[in-house]
Amino acid sequence: MSTVSSTLKEFKDPDYKSLHEFFLNSAHHIHSPETVYLSKKESGKWVDLTYGDMLAYIDCICAWFCSRGLQKGDRVALILDNCPEYYCIDQAMQKLGIINVSIYPTLTADETAFVINDSGSRILFVGNHFLHKKFKKVEEKCASVEMVVAFPDDVTADSKTITYKGMIEAGRDLFPSWSEQIAQRFLEVGHSDISALIYTSGTTGVPKGAMLTHYNFMSNCFDAHDLVPDINKDDKFLSFLPLSHVYERMAYYLTTFLGSSVAFAENIDKVAQNISEVRPTLMACVPRLLERVHDKVMKNGTEAGGMKSKIFLWALSVGEKARKLKEDGKSRGPLLSMQYSLAEKLVFSKIKAKMGGRLKLFVSGGGALPPHVGEFFANLGIQVQEGFGLTETSPFVTVNEYNRQVYGTVGRVAPRQQVAIQNPDTLEMYTLQTYHTFKPDFRSEEGEILVKGPNVMKGYWNNKVETDKVFDADGWFHTGDIGRFEKGYLKITDRLKNMLVTSLGKNIYPTQIENVVLKSPRIEQIFIVGDKKEYVTAIIVPQQEELMKAFGLTADFFEREEVFIQDEKMKEWLQQEVKKYNEDIAKYARIKDFVMKRKPFSVEDGDMTITLKIKRKVVMEKYSDQIESMY
Repeated sequence: MSTVSSTLKEFKDPDYKSLHEFFLNSAHHIHSPETVYLSKKESGKWVDLTYGDMLAYIDCICAWFCSRGLQKGDRVALILDNCPEYYCIDQAMQKLGIINVSIYPTLTADETAFVINDSGSRILFVGNHFLHKKFKKVEEKCASVEMVVAFPDDVTADSKTITYKGMIEAGRDLFPSWSEQIAQRFLEVGHSDISALIYTSGTTGVPKGAMLTHYNFMSNCFDAHDLVPDINKDDKFLSFLPLSHVYERMAYYLTTFLGSSVAFAENIDKVAQNISEVRPTLMACVPRLLERVHDKVMKNGTEAGGMKSKIFLWALSVGEKARKLKEDGKSRGPLLSMQYSLAEKLVFSKIKAKMGGRLKLFVSGGGALPPHVGEFFANLGIQVQEGFGLTETSPFVTVNEYNRQVYGTVGRVAPRQQVAIQNPDTLEMYTLQTYHTFKPDFRSEEGEILVKGPNVMKGYWNNKVETDKVFDADGWFHTGDIGRFEKGYLKITDRLKNMLVTSLGKNIYPTQIENVVLKSPRIEQIFIVGDKKEYVTAIIVPQQEELMKAFGLTADFFEREEVFIQDEKMKEWLQQEVKKYNEDIAKYARIKDFVMKRKPFSVEDGDMTITLKIKRKVVMEKYSDQIESMY
């Protein structure tokens, strides 16, 4: 099928040659070098970093890189948690055309060695003692690494190790003799140069390094701003998702493009506290975080009972009525407007205050947001804009528009991109949609989602076989996601590789079942099983507080060594919920049996990716005995 590139209206790109130009424009034109860009909490206090501070650090790092003989296209690996230093190191790399290879800090030593070796990284940055020790276990396997830059000041420096502080000091002395060459090398970096190798999270196999160019990221920032123009230089982001993942990386580049400021959360456990301190206007987050906030707000609003609970539920019902009218393009009317103002004063404002009181919107990505969670936040008057993308697409492909939300969808096709829906069996193209073909009542057949655009990667590093698997002869990138267009917006229904085919020949997409069952307040997580089996089963993680309350348990119950809960009364308690929500699932896809997992699936246990997707292959192998016991 031919593309419609020639019929696409052109969106004018701002005149930038490389990602570092974004930063320079913010530092010198949108703001001034004296303007605060970054904030980080140290010893209990928030410490600011200006653009000028960063420019000085970037010069030092660039000079040190040059003195080590690094050339354009060389790879440098980072194993760092989010911090201002990450931005400084990355900006130095983007300025010189060096390729950023960021490694998830939660990877095992062997997985870390794989990424280092596959990328051929010459320099390695490690953020703490634990990560340094992890690398030391596999150092002999990593022949390409010439130098390790360690953040702890007490790491012993030698011929192959230097502290970050020592590197900055050395770079400061070196800069005068390298400044002209640095300036010249910056001019030689362009759109098509590779900015980063971002390795896929490996839910179904060996990680692959997506080659993402400067323009892949830049075009994604242009698209994001064209589709969500409400984000601007006055906004403040709270950064907590890992910068080793493409989602947070693009959010970071967007702040350099727009001139927005950034504060770094201390860690995932301190996010709630940091929100109230920083008072951000924007946050990029994953669905699981929003689900947890939803569960906590619902619990706090209803557990006391009495009048307080009645007022909370009344306010939510008022918010729901207002939301539905807004979605239908209708006004509230005087009575509902008065009720909404009262609900805002008594309930909604208090919830928003705990989130800093300034949140303009959440952007949700990295997985499917259950529609009831998005609707819940909208009922409170808090905007959640769900989008869709992949590592290979830098990542953004579609997003719900600020003034038009369709919960359960991932939004409108971005201005510079094309999205097609293809029958994965016959390869028939059902539809091809662009920003300009948008119609609010359009609906398509369901099939695999294909993407074309300037945001799509060059391919996988050193892996032509896998690259050829995802690009067809017409240049379409095959996402492996199944979906359709609904109300003009893209709707993701599942992963092609996740599809289960029962022994009776029924095709089942687990996400559709999971989204129904996860509405239960008694269920924390669920993993659907049924491929090549006669019927569907599940591994269910009960909501700990609900289980404790129902059976008078203490926290140590969840610390026991037994992975699965065997108590029949507890299973009957959970069975009531499964039976209830099964009514909303097609008969052939209903859950016939389940086992109860004591602790949630987690990144630390190797069950989940860094974006909190359950690793299907890992879980199927890890708990094969329990799964087989249900058949």
